Amino acid sequence: MRSKRIVLLFFIIFGQLLFVSISAAQAPTTKVSGTGIPTSQNERYRIGYEDTLAIQIFRHPELTQKVNVNPNGTINLFRIDAPIVAVCKTERELADEIAAAYEKDYLRNPEVQVIAVEQKSQAFGVVGAVEKPGYYYINRRMRLIELLSFAGGPSKEAGSRLFVARAGSTSDCKTPSDNPASLDDIQVLDFRLKDVLEGKTSVVMQPGDVLSVLKADVVYVYGNVNKQGTVTITEPITLMQAIASAEGLKPATKKDNVRIIRQKPNSLEREEFVYNLNDIDKQKVNDPYLQPNDIVAVSEDKTRSILNSIKNSLTQGIPSLFYRIP
Repeated sequence: MRSKRIVLLFFIIFGQLLFVSISAAQAPTTKVSGTGIPTSQNERYRIGYEDTLAIQIFRHPELTQKVNVNPNGTINLFRIDAPIVAVCKTERELADEIAAAYEKDYLRNPEVQVIAVEQKSQAFGVVGAVEKPGYYYINRRMRLIELLSFAGGPSKEAGSRLFVARAGSTSDCKTPSDNPASLDDIQVLDFRLKDVLEGKTSVVMQPGDVLSVLKADVVYVYGNVNKQGTVTITEPITLMQAIASAEGLKPATKKDNVRIIRQKPNSLEREEFVYNLNDIDKQKVNDPYLQPNDIVAVSEDKTRSILNSIKNSLTQGIPSLFYRIP
């Protein structure tokens, strides 16, 4: 009787384990990173031009080496005549290719491991009114609020706005979902700091992005003014006041086509408002009030050129402080 109970208990346990195994095999295999963002093969870290790689050939310590990725994106290895392209591949993909190269003329069934020990090609910069400005090398997908938290969050001097300057990565890896045209058109992204902190705005960062938290609300005056750049806002300011703060217009400047470039709320798109300063002077139209991060364009330059100039000003002077996030 006791032996029958033991046998019955065995089959019950075996049946439960079999059910669990079948369920696990049928379940989706989507991997989730520490941020709760689903990841796929394309989202794994891809090797870039400035990376340092540790190459280990099991059972062949004489072939184990550390190499830097060449400026042309390749690496040179012991006993392999031709360079191997490394950029834009995952560590596993490159390991498989190295194994195939060794197996062709030198080794039988080689086992290769590749580790990107210095991941410098996919960095994120954080500048401005944060506790820990600097470069962060992060080998997983990263949202805007996460990057802000890694930098210690906004400091006491932070204003109400922040920028993301899309400067690009030296890895320059493209996936089918990338849209180069849209990336060229949108060089600078503008967000409300409060919306980011409250989770109302959620943006996936791209390698090479630079996050700039402004110390105060500003507007940008660009073009034919005597002192183009930022104008700090401590109280509501109008278009004419912003131009006056930029020390006025240069001689022979056309006054009939002054634009205000403004990002639409909760959107990456921008809209433009055109004003004739002569009409404002004659009080034919009201002097419009500006919003934080408005761009006053006293120039016929295209919006893209103006945004690129602002992007360049934001990405200069990043402190050389380095942090690595696993």
